Amino acid sequence: MKELKGVANTLFVPLAARIAVSKQFPEYFYDERALALDSNIPMELRQGTSEYSNMASASRYYQMDKMVSAFLAKHVKANIIFLGAGLETAYFRLFEANEHAEINFYEIDLPEAIEVRRELLGIGEREQLIAADVFKMTWLDGIDLSLPTLMLAAGLFQYFHEEDVLKFIKTIKSKFPKGELIFDAVSETGLKYSNRFIKKTGNKDALMHFYVNDATAFADKTDTALLAEKVFFSDALQKLGKQLKWLTRLFMRITDKKKRLVIVHLSLN
Repeated sequence: MKELKGVANTLFVPLAARIAVSKQFPEYFYDERALALDSNIPMELRQGTSEYSNMASASRYYQMDKMVSAFLAKHVKANIIFLGAGLETAYFRLFEANEHAEINFYEIDLPEAIEVRRELLGIGEREQLIAADVFKMTWLDGIDLSLPTLMLAAGLFQYFHEEDVLKFIKTIKSKFPKGELIFDAVSETGLKYSNRFIKKTGNKDALMHFYVNDATAFADKTDTALLAEKVFFSDALQKLGKQLKWLTRLFMRITDKKKRLVIVHLSLN
């Protein structure tokens, strides 16, 4: 497998977390397809990652899975688009075993990331992989823009500057008349902690820049409507309780209370 550097290399970080949580807490989050890739995780990501870091990543996908399912319950025919998909396995968690014949499922990432994805995950019957720079918008070609469309950016925007994210959201708002966008964001304080973790994994070329302190104010900047702002850990704390280490629980409660990690759901209409 070719070596990936910088932002593209971070596609292994959330995969490793999903595997770790699937092993330790399958009653909360279980990703069978991710577990099949356990032997492909770089050795440095098997060591030194904390329970809290793993839970932060898995909880993001847990919450987003629920939001995708809610969207599908409202739309028989629609687009689901994962931006910066990396080694995301949501297709296998949500689609492969279910009947969603009229749902178009797209996954977009840089060519080198798509190459690794094809090698490790193959391609599902209803998946469409697009090798493109998400921010250059060439991936719009061939997508039915008139359909209800849910776009998801998990662990993507943080690596760019606010002006780039604002421009991107305003562009997709003009293209998708029935569009919605879900993305995760850190607060300014959370950004500092996240960059410490990135440095520990050796990815100094993939430091984060973008943060959201106020989701309502951010929606105003993009002329979109805020549909929801969700914290990460409420469900995990309720379901797992003292199975989690006390320090993990403490960090999770502080993070939720101070909204250091949130998932933002915007309507682009």
